[in-house]
Amino acid sequence: MSESDRFIELEERYGAHNYHPLDVVIARAAGAWVWDVDGRRYMDCLAAYSAVNQGHCHPRLVKVMAEQMCRVALTSRAFRNDQLGPYCREICELTGFARVLPMNTGAEAVETAVKAARKWGYTVKGIPENRAEILVFEGNFHGRTTTIVSFSSDPDYRTGFGPFTPGFRILPYGDIAAVREAMSPEVCAVLVEPIQGEAGIVSPPSGFLRELRELTTEHRCLLACDEIQSGLGRTGTLFAYEHEGIRPDIVIVGKALSGGMYPVSAILADDEVMGVFKPGEHGSTFGGNPLGAAIAREALRVLVDEGMVARSAELGEYFMGRLRAIASPHVELVRGKGLWIGIVLKASAGGARRFCEALQAEGLLCKETHHTVIRVAPPLTITREEIDWAVERFARVLTSL
Repeated sequence: MSESDRFIELEERYGAHNYHPLDVVIARAAGAWVWDVDGRRYMDCLAAYSAVNQGHCHPRLVKVMAEQMCRVALTSRAFRNDQLGPYCREICELTGFARVLPMNTGAEAVETAVKAARKWGYTVKGIPENRAEILVFEGNFHGRTTTIVSFSSDPDYRTGFGPFTPGFRILPYGDIAAVREAMSPEVCAVLVEPIQGEAGIVSPPSGFLRELRELTTEHRCLLACDEIQSGLGRTGTLFAYEHEGIRPDIVIVGKALSGGMYPVSAILADDEVMGVFKPGEHGSTFGGNPLGAAIAREALRVLVDEGMVARSAELGEYFMGRLRAIASPHVELVRGKGLWIGIVLKASAGGARRFCEALQAEGLLCKETHHTVIRVAPPLTITREEIDWAVERFARVLTSL
């Protein structure tokens, strides 16, 4: 039995079976590369669902994390700490929003945005109590809590978890006419992913976000953009909503906010929205802790100092161009934005899972989504030479399997 087999057996025996991972057991990582317990090297083309935009174990993040852990890791928000204030200022100055509310996981940040939107609807817009509605979209993925799966359109995320939370209406993604028809005085917010990641790197029609901004302004409701996966450089801009030149009322961030070192998330908004929260109405033991704040500060500096946003735009275009040039009988199309790419397979291809397993054997780690799409999202530190190395292996698998 190999070392990998031994670890897989332990996980299968003692762990809950709520995931179906590829059978690779990673023991260490650096940059765009990981190594398994048997010493085999792989290129990571998932980047922990975009949490590792800055690359695995970025030396600056490792240094800051180690130094902060030795000083103080957690105070809770019962007290103040010397990292939170500077973190709040720096992320607000970088993003252009007046205030930040720090949390830990992406789902927590989405729940925070939902609470903020509803409270704003009641206290500012004047919606009758318990009547506020949030418009969401088919194909969305905002998290796994019971409230969030209440407005998922994927039966895998919902089956067996009811009863569900009311107050959400699911509309076709990219259909501005459906949004216009659904608008009412009781709509407090529209929650949208500027690009849907879990759905297979799906972009809405050009102009959709701009028209969504106009509609929400006209009907005096909030526009909340979930940028947990799409934000912080993944699509070639700091946030994906920037591709259409808009500004949301709430931005939800996470994942790469810590460079994959530690769970850090947040919502960003201006005073009118953030002012709805009074002491005791919302919080988190770990949210805004000094360790998380110190890591997030450095993660944001790394993105800026190393020009990772511009790298994503440039190398993403190059990567997609090379993938589109592969003459494969299995590929329907290659789509994406920046270093966030979906290889969409034909129905006759036999599903994306077998391609991901074949890519693993070639030294590439990707993950399938919705059965027919191979997601490609390497760390933003990837080089042109590493992309060329990856494309050779994609070509072998996509043309020979």
